[in-house]
Formats: sequence, structure tokens, C-alpha cells
Amino acid sequence: MTVVTRFAPSPTGYLHLGHAHAALFAYEQAKKAGGKFLLRIEDIDQGRARPEYEAAIYEDLKWLGLEWPEPVRRQSDHIGDYRNAVAYLEALRLVYPCFCTRAEIMAEIAESADAPHRPPAEPLFGADVQPPYPGTCRALPVAERQRRAKAGEPFALRLDMAWAVAQATTMEGALSWTDQGKGTVIAKPELFGDVVIARKDTPTSYHLAVTWDDHYQGVTLVTRGDDLFAATHVHRLLQAVLRLETPAYHHHPLLTDADGRRFAKRDKALTIRALREAGKSPDDVRKMAGF
Repeated sequence: MTVVTRFAPSPTGYLHLGHAHAALFAYEQAKKAGGKFLLRIEDIDQGRARPEYEAAIYEDLKWLGLEWPEPVRRQSDHIGDYRNAVAYLEALRLVYPCFCTRAEIMAEIAESADAPHRPPAEPLFGADVQPPYPGTCRALPVAERQRRAKAGEPFALRLDMAWAVAQATTMEGALSWTDQGKGTVIAKPELFGDVVIARKDTPTSYHLAVTWDDHYQGVTLVTRGDDLFAATHVHRLLQAVLRLETPAYHHHPLLTDADGRRFAKRDKALTIRALREAGKSPDDVRKMAGF
């Protein structure tokens, strides 16, 4: 089987050294196996995505020496695919509209006598996970859901996690995936509660779009940082209920600065563009990124 990897950045800022590490890691995994490396632009957040950042992604990666087949898949060009996936989940009665605001959700969790706790801090998860949604809107009568949606109230579509897990295990038994660094991992998506699958103004979520795209593009090895390890529990469930292929995974350690902090856009991490302007060569930056 041909190994197919991908690097899927969001054009919401310039690429930094952490991005360079992730891109080079995926590229090298494909190269050493004689496989294929794909670039994907995850631009479903149209409020933050910018054309200049997308153009910079292509420029920076080519400067680093990476190559990929054209055309590049841009998520904003394939909204219909995600709508169809949501419609399929709706037909299976696996999603429901949630009209709660973030503040209302957190208040209900705080006031509950048996407030749910975030998943245990153990290597299984490795990422900071928000407390699960308490299911406030799950039991709303259909007529009430329709009335509120028709009135124009903003809502999100949430996955009915318990029902989805029941359906998935009926089809496949216990869900698991293979991680090159951790071996066989038993999926426990129920610990994450009823995750958001889409919103009224954005017809998909990261969870749904990335799971669908990896299947559609034939990705056989998903390489990404340890900060996304927890998300794979949810993605494995979506693969089961949507009847999609399950790739292998490799969650690699995050690149950090001298103080041990991971590189992040919000922290204005050192960008590839800034390093180029400072006179660094592609080899210099590759070495700084761990390659």
C-alpha cells in the first residue's frame, strides 16, 4: 500500500517553526516510504482565513524544499461534501441542534451536583480537553427545535455521542486505531461528550472536515502533533458512523522554544518568513525545525 501523508495548515497567520517541523515530519515519512505527500488548506474559518496567509504557506513550504501534487484541496471549495456528511448523520438521527451559549454551558456544568470532569490527565489524551457538554438541548422536543431554528436562533449541531457510540460498536465492535508511537489505542470518544459537528453559519467543524478529507484524499498515515492526540478518539468514531477508512496515525512531540513552550500563532512565534528575512537559509531553518 502506498503511504500517503499530508500537512494541513489553516491560513490564519504565517507559518512558524512548529509548522515547519510538522510539515517536514509528514514529508519525510512519505519520502522514506516512497509514498506521496499532500498539502491541504483548512480554511473553513472564513472569519480568520486570509489570502495573503495562504499564498505565504505555498511560498514558505516551497522555499523549504517541499513538493506536492496539484491541485491543493481547499476546504472552502468543498462545503458541499461536508453538508452531505452532516445530512447523512442527520438521517441516522445522530445529531441534534444545540441553542446553548458557551456561558450557559459552563454555568450548567458548574451548578450541577455531579458536574462532569475533563478526561483524566494521562498519556491516553495528552491535550487539554474542555468539560463535556451536559446535554441540555439533547432532550428538546422536535417541535421546540424547529420553532427555535425557524425563529432564527443561532445553534450548533452536536453529535449524540451515546447513540453514535452505540451505532458504531454495533457495526464494528470496540473501536481502536494504530498509532506508530503508541501502538493500538482503544477509542473512548464518549469521554468528550456531544461534540459540535457543524454550526448554523459554518456547515462543518474541524472534527468532521478533517476526518472526511483524510478519507477522500486517501491519506494512509496521519502525522500531527501530540496536542491533537485526544481529537483522534472523536475522529475514529466519525470514521465508523460515516463508514470511512481508518488511516494509521503518528502523533509526534511538539517543537518547543528554549523555555519549553510550544510554538503557536497566538504567541507570535518565530515565523519562517521572519527567519528568511533575517538571512537564514532553507537548511538553517530545517535544522532549527529538527531536520
